[in-house]
Amino acid sequence: MKRLVIFASGSGSNAENIIRYFEKAVDVEVSLILTNNPKAKVLERAKNLGIASICFNRQAFSGSSIVLDLLNTLDPDLIVLAGFLWKVPAAMVESFSNKIINIHPALLPKFGGKGMYGIHVHEAVVAHKESESGITIHYVNEHYDEGSIIFQAKCVVLSTDSATDVAKKIQKLEMTHFPKVIEDLLTS
Repeated sequence: MKRLVIFASGSGSNAENIIRYFEKAVDVEVSLILTNNPKAKVLERAKNLGIASICFNRQAFSGSSIVLDLLNTLDPDLIVLAGFLWKVPAAMVESFSNKIINIHPALLPKFGGKGMYGIHVHEAVVAHKESESGITIHYVNEHYDEGSIIFQAKCVVLSTDSATDVAKKIQKLEMTHFPKVIEDLLTS
């Protein structure tokens, strides 16, 4: 049985999509949802989907080994950052080398780094008059959005597109590709 742990900070739409994708799989389970936000909608989604969830604070995540110890106990095959906004501590990256992946709503290396998440990314894409954008799924290292790229998918950005228009296109790419890339990583 392959075990996934998902980290999310917000609504949890990607987390729910991943859970639903694997809910009938006999060889993959989502073991736990972890969040740093006690008001995150992902907690409600986890409850509705019957997935255990834990909320933690910054001290538990990066000021001590509490979250790392939990992960070591669970021994997940893959840790998925699905809209998780905190930088992963070096000790966690080292303990789970090439087992932590993230999805970024742009074609890295463009529009990555600290503060580049959600609508901020799409606003930057529109402001720079990019003709395309997309998603990047990458391994997590000790720097924001700099780990090795696993997969990218592109979409056209029209000159008339708003940041909200781009966000809708990106979400479609995320929903289509993220679970499949996870599945490929688990079976390779």
